Amino acid sequence: QVQLVESGGGLVQPGGSLRLSCAASGFTLAGYVIGWFRQAPGKEREGVACMSSSGALTYYADSVKGRFAISRDNAKNTVYLQMNSLKPEDTAVYYCATGGLTWFGCASRRYGRWGQGTQVTVSS
Repeated sequence: QVQLVESGGGLVQPGGSLRLSCAASGFTLAGYVIGWFRQAPGKEREGVACMSSSGALTYYADSVKGRFAISRDNAKNTVYLQMNSLKPEDTAVYYCATGGLTWFGCASRRYGRWGQGTQVTVSS
């Protein structure tokens, strides 16, 4: 079965850290553009961090620059999002997704395969 499965979400205090994982099954992540997106209640889905198939190109939303880092482990067929210095405004459902082979940045319409999402709540 072709799917992406996120894990690692949860409740964390402001200033804390979480690492999200996105495991792919049924296909190989290597060669695909990958991305992490989030959607908070009442807000549109936004691109948080995206990476080209080679890893040479990355995009980070201004709101997470210097705090979040996207990475990929092709051997494990897994994508990660390391989130540090978390803020209450980071609270959202986080989704991983794959795009095509060509880098088009972090626009969600360019990503066709999505995971089910994992909830991240930042609160004291």
